[in-house]
Amino acid sequence: MKVVGFAGFSGSGKTTLVERLIPALRRRGLRVSVVKHAHHHFDIDHAGKDTYRHREAGAFEVVVASSKRLALMREFEQAAQLTVHQLIAELYEGVDWVLVEGFKDSDLLKVEVWRAQARQPARYMDDDFIVAIATDSPDQLPHATLRPVLDLNDAEALADWLVANQDRFNYCLEDMA
Repeated sequence: MKVVGFAGFSGSGKTTLVERLIPALRRRGLRVSVVKHAHHHFDIDHAGKDTYRHREAGAFEVVVASSKRLALMREFEQAAQLTVHQLIAELYEGVDWVLVEGFKDSDLLKVEVWRAQARQPARYMDDDFIVAIATDSPDQLPHATLRPVLDLNDAEALADWLVANQDRFNYCLEDMA
């Protein structure tokens, strides 16, 4: 499996880029999974649904499945901050690429998503895990870099770059344990 992170401040375009990159990789015959960092209180279930009622009744885990989909919801009895590696371990092993959104401080190789108009600092000068920058304003990067600078609005070119450099992104969970 190959794993690459996408890091940047809120509003930089990470979600849109990942959303466009998924079909670009799928068109190349690749199976793609996503790990997304979320804030404290989020929910994918809704009041009144069976799974919600089971969780509200106190179930630690609820797995719901159909012929097309599987979802696992786990309630932590105490607050827990899972690492990105623990979340990757939860994924199906037959995936080609895992796109990780968020986890900007992780030890994964990452593409920094940076927009000048967002008026946020760039991180690539201080993070050795950033291997490329995806931006819509390459002429406004705050510091010169030898890292590849990719067009934030060209998911096909980014997919080409990832596939061409795929050996850099090999991931072995055992090495992370």
